Amino acid sequence: MAAPPLLPVPPPAAVNEHAFRLGFIGAGSLAESIARGVAASGVLPASAIRTAPHRRPERGAAFASIGACLLDTNAQVVDDSDVIVISVKPQIVKQVLLELKPLLSDEKLLVSIAAGIKMKDLQVTMHFIFSFVFSHFYQHDLSGFQDWSGQRRIIRVMPNTPSAVGQAASVMCLGEMATQKDENRVRSLFSAIGKVWTAEEKYFDAVTGLSGSGPAYIFLAIEAMADGGVAAGLPRELALGLASQTVLGAATMVSETGKHPGQLKDQVTSPAGTTIAGVQELEKGAFRGTLISAVVAAAKRCRELS
Repeated sequence: MAAPPLLPVPPPAAVNEHAFRLGFIGAGSLAESIARGVAASGVLPASAIRTAPHRRPERGAAFASIGACLLDTNAQVVDDSDVIVISVKPQIVKQVLLELKPLLSDEKLLVSIAAGIKMKDLQVTMHFIFSFVFSHFYQHDLSGFQDWSGQRRIIRVMPNTPSAVGQAASVMCLGEMATQKDENRVRSLFSAIGKVWTAEEKYFDAVTGLSGSGPAYIFLAIEAMADGGVAAGLPRELALGLASQTVLGAATMVSETGKHPGQLKDQVTSPAGTTIAGVQELEKGAFRGTLISAVVAAAKRCRELS
């Protein structure tokens, strides 16, 4: 009887460099949006996501409904995670980091989505943490190592509220020790809830004024357009539906066609037609100038609060 043919030995499974454990310090709505998007997109399995109980029990329940792992303390979350997202309120970021100082190391990537907390603030805090750990365990004089304060694996990300529906506009900047692998991991996380750009941190105040505060401007525009529809005789529900879908459709055209919004506007405005009559009224009310001023004012206020 002939021997069965030899089958090729399959190569060992490749290590997926994108597989990692993701921890959230803070289980608020934005953290939940990120976790849901990451799990739903398949970037990570839900079992790779962890957080700790929140002062509001429903927050933990929201994460549990995703399939995330709920640990007992933030310290356990840090210890059991490769990438740690700091998603607490800005005023307690420093306190939280200091509490976790024995567990934070260069082996872990820190991602901050805390609004208004600049990289230098995180690095100063992380320098304090590193100094504490180094001096505590090695009894070493750190007076000559002050230049280490900027050498941390940190990435700062500014997402916005449409993350809740998978349409976030997020901007990220990298700390000096962040690697290409770190950038790829964070980009994959935030791409799961929308679009991601990379920019220098000096632009973040302007980012806040535009995309951070911008959804509120658009909500006002939708409300005003719907009110206009009602004033022109439409039922309220129909007017609101038409206004919101019109904004969504227009934004999609800008995003997907690559055409300048002015060019798209010109395509709608026929000579002596209805649209140019409406545009004329907007110009009388300084519509564009008012929006520009709103973005600039919000950016200025962000700088004042930082």
